[in-house]
Amino acid sequence: MDANKILSSSDLDILFDGRNKEYGAYELRKTYAKRIRIALLGTLAMVVLFVASMFIKPKNDDAAAKKFEVKDVKIENYKKPPPPKKAPPPPPPPKAAPPKIEMKQFTVPKVVKDELVKPDEKPPKQDEKITVGPVTQHGLKMDGALAAPPEVKGIGGTGKGPGSGGTGDGDYNKEFTSVQVEAKYPGGPAAWKKYLERNLRQQTPVDNGAPPGQYVVVVSFLVAKDGTTSEVKAISAPDPDYGTSDEAVRVIERSGKWQPAIQNGRQVIYREKQKIIFQVSE
Repeated sequence: MDANKILSSSDLDILFDGRNKEYGAYELRKTYAKRIRIALLGTLAMVVLFVASMFIKPKNDDAAAKKFEVKDVKIENYKKPPPPKKAPPPPPPPKAAPPKIEMKQFTVPKVVKDELVKPDEKPPKQDEKITVGPVTQHGLKMDGALAAPPEVKGIGGTGKGPGSGGTGDGDYNKEFTSVQVEAKYPGGPAAWKKYLERNLRQQTPVDNGAPPGQYVVVVSFLVAKDGTTSEVKAISAPDPDYGTSDEAVRVIERSGKWQPAIQNGRQVIYREKQKIIFQVSE
C-alpha cells in the first residue's frame, strides 16, 4: 500500500492489503459491527414484546373464569340408605322317607283245620327267613329278623368263619411276603451299615483266593412277631462264592432282634431279604 494512503485507510484495509478480499473474511470483518447492532436491536425488540404480552390481559379471561366457577353445594336432610336385606337361608332338603321293608304281619297262632286257613294267614315255612311286623307289606327284602350276621374269614374279619381255628387271629399267624411296613434293623440303614463295618469279615473272599471284583450275596430269613430271626439262608451268591455265602449267613444270624413287619397295625411274620456286598480290590 502506498504511504500516502496509509493514514486514510482503516486497520482492516491495512490488514488485508495484498490479500484476496473476495474470499469472504474481509467482508465478514467489515460488516461485523453492523451485524452486532442488528442482532442487539432484534433481541431487544423480542424482549419488549414478551414483557408487553405479560401485561396485556385477554378479554376472554373473565368469561372463562366465570364459566368454570365452582360453587359449594350443601346437602340438607341427607338420610343414609338402609342396608340391603339378607336373603333368607334356603330351606333344608326334605328328609327321605325310610325305605319300606318287606314283612309279614304277626298273627296269633290258632289250631284249625287246613281247609279253613286263609292264604294270607298261612304261617311261613321253617326254613324261610322273614321279618315279622305289625302289618304285611312289600319292600326291601331282608335276611330275616332272626338271621345271624355273616361271618368274614381272614384279615379284618371275625376270625370265626369256616376254616378258622377260632382263636380270633385269622391269617395273622401266617408268613407274609408283602406288608405295609417291612421289617428293618433297629436304628435304620445307618445302624445296619455300622453293624456290618464292625462285624462283617470283608477279607473272607481275599483269604479264599478270590480275584479282584465285587461279590454280592442275597440272604433270606424270617423275622418273627417279636423280632427274632430264623431260617437264615443264602438264596443268591456268586459261583464260586469264595466263602462269602457262609459269612453273610453268619453276620445275619448274629445281628440280634429286628423290628418286626407291620400289617394293618399288627406285627406279623415276614420273610426279609438282605443284600450283602464284598469288594475285593486289586
